[in-house]
Amino acid sequence: MQAPAHDRNALPRISRFAWLMGLYGENFHRLTRMFQPQSLPAGRYVSRVPGGLALVVDVLEQHAYTVELRLSYQLQDAQTGQPDPSAYVRLYRDARQAEVTHCYVGRHWQDVLGLRPSVQAMLSHRLRMNSFLNKWLDYLDSQGHGPHTLSGLEPEPAGEKNVACA
Repeated sequence: MQAPAHDRNALPRISRFAWLMGLYGENFHRLTRMFQPQSLPAGRYVSRVPGGLALVVDVLEQHAYTVELRLSYQLQDAQTGQPDPSAYVRLYRDARQAEVTHCYVGRHWQDVLGLRPSVQAMLSHRLRMNSFLNKWLDYLDSQGHGPHTLSGLEPEPAGEKNVACA
């Protein structure tokens, strides 16, 4: 038996776009509470907790209204030698939003979805990436990562430096 129309519409439905914007806001709050990247100079940092993997926080660039960073473990993909898993994040200070731009070196949305993806495909891809970050940040928080566990790391030798994708 189907519920009457007025019962089905009692709660407002949230659009996928609104859900994505909510994830951006939640990711911003988690990131800024846990690592305060907006106050860190560009550089490499590591967060260590007892019994957990070391998390590397690379602050790639500090701009007037944005911070670009990468989160990764000190694990490397066997084929590429790049950090895996990793998430490249753009933090918007003024809008109080943080979005994952891509999750793997050389794998921008164009590489995954093609040059002319549908709006639905692009939205689904962004939802997946940002949901991944949200769950990862929740896990890191439960492990005890925070500003008190973060310390600076020496830069990698020039020949081994990972280059961030634009």
